[in-house]
Amino acid sequence: IFCCKVGNGDTDHAIWTRPEDMTISRPPYYLNSSKRGSDVAGGTAAALAAGALAFMGEDSSYSTSLLESAESLYAFAKAHQGTYNTYIPEGAKFYSSSEYRDEMCVSAALLYLATNKTRYRSDAITFYNSYSPGRWAYDWDDKTMLCDVLLYEITQETKYKSAVENFVTSYMPGGSVQYTPCGLAWRLEWGSLRYSANAAFIALLAADAGIGNTANYKQWAMSQIHYMLGDNANDFSYVIGYGSNYPLKPHHRASSCDYPPEVCDWNDYNSPDPNPHVLQGALVGGPDQYDNYEDARDNFRTNEVACDYNAGFQSAVAGLLHFAVNGNLPAAPTPAC
Repeated sequence: IFCCKVGNGDTDHAIWTRPEDMTISRPPYYLNSSKRGSDVAGGTAAALAAGALAFMGEDSSYSTSLLESAESLYAFAKAHQGTYNTYIPEGAKFYSSSEYRDEMCVSAALLYLATNKTRYRSDAITFYNSYSPGRWAYDWDDKTMLCDVLLYEITQETKYKSAVENFVTSYMPGGSVQYTPCGLAWRLEWGSLRYSANAAFIALLAADAGIGNTANYKQWAMSQIHYMLGDNANDFSYVIGYGSNYPLKPHHRASSCDYPPEVCDWNDYNSPDPNPHVLQGALVGGPDQYDNYEDARDNFRTNEVACDYNAGFQSAVAGLLHFAVNGNLPAAPTPAC
């Protein structure tokens, strides 16, 4: 049994207050042998396996604990395959999963790297070959591009390398992804920055694996991250608290609420004033295809913050730092604006 979700999205969204002041029922949703969710369980196993790899040389006891949990959860996900929203429809409205084999592929690949057990290598390849990914974007629904990179690292087979190259070049100038006038690879209005940040992360993973034109990949990733940090027409940082010109009214309940005992409700949501608390480090959704941006709390398409917004951004920044400290980062590209 695995708890994959807590709270009803519709009920939660109907309330605007501090998280600690929410007294409504927040039901848990579980996966088991009859309610399957290999996407969520497999994705969590992948995160645990990645953690085990990260701590392997630093804290062997913790790494072993993470790895044991990863293997157990992976076995559960493999034994009871399916997408979670098929069995838990409450999840489909907000994060509808179209596939689970991408998460299972990533999980198996990382477990192979962590254990060197050949069955995980075989599983990763089998899951990879069992579905037809779109590779439209690397996001919470499609992890295929990460599996492309991992399987290339594991097998050195050209087909995985070519898949990574095709994805990265689709986001670079001249590819299929639209660009704003100031140089942002713009995939979709809702959370536009997450897509470019995630693609930048994949480009840096590819460069680290020796895939494609590594110098070009690094420079392109820098151009996207630098745009988010202020290399744009408005010298505007989309990372809250970074620089002197950044979002003041993110769509975020806790930071919009003043200190207790002040009441926090929809009046705070509708307030024209900046959020009382600075949500340090959060990446907002981002601009439209013309580089226009509205710093408004009620515009959740451009001003919401989310874990998956920051995940790719921070990973890309870590990738750039990795190359910088090793003296392998090329000169920063000239901003388009």
